[in-house]
Amino acid sequence: MLWLGLAGFGVVFLSAALMLGLTFLRRKSPPTFRDIPAFTHLKQAIGRVVEDGSRLHVSLGRAALTTPQSASALAGLALLNRLADLTSASDKPPVVTSGDAALSLLSQDTLLSASHASGQGVYDPTAARLTGLTPFSYAAGAMPVIHDENVSTNVLIGNFGAEVGLLTEASERTNAFSLAASDNLPAQAIQYASGQEPLIGEELFAAGAYVEAGPMHAASLIVQDILRWTIVIAILGGILLKLLGVF
Repeated sequence: MLWLGLAGFGVVFLSAALMLGLTFLRRKSPPTFRDIPAFTHLKQAIGRVVEDGSRLHVSLGRAALTTPQSASALAGLALLNRLADLTSASDKPPVVTSGDAALSLLSQDTLLSASHASGQGVYDPTAARLTGLTPFSYAAGAMPVIHDENVSTNVLIGNFGAEVGLLTEASERTNAFSLAASDNLPAQAIQYASGQEPLIGEELFAAGAYVEAGPMHAASLIVQDILRWTIVIAILGGILLKLLGVF
């Protein structure tokens, strides 16, 4: 099985090299991606947050950083960093809820970094909150934030379960905009049925690129496409060789 490990390491190394190369090459000519209306509506909602003095709420789910689901949490943190920067001119900083202690600390650090980067000096350490360590205690702790803190935009991005339905319903009851994304299939189904702007599948990991969080995020999408087409070509080549009797 050693060759499998070496092959996996080779893919990781190749992907990293491609991302670095594309990041350097595309600094002057940003790539064009397919239109995802949810991100267009998100930018409009962020503009309203700044204009009317309401608040942005970002909920990062319950993914522990030592599990495979941490990828969705890291995607949420990247989006949070960019949204905190976009709302830096607002009177109220974003409020962040999560269901994992380490994730809560990282969200607090992200808000602090965004505050320093914007130069506004507005940082509220209580804006990043651990609302519960079990699925429904987490949702129960996040729902009052949506109801009681003048929130006009909710971004639910990360690892959720069925409890995400409580959050999307709370957002709907307050007539707030909601964008929802998860790496969990049951949660995606609930978000699609009850969320205002659901993201499906890998669109969660494209969030950073679509809100212009940095050139590395855009490069990662291009590398995903390159790897995807490489796999497709390899599969078709294998089928053709099988039909020709080579294998």
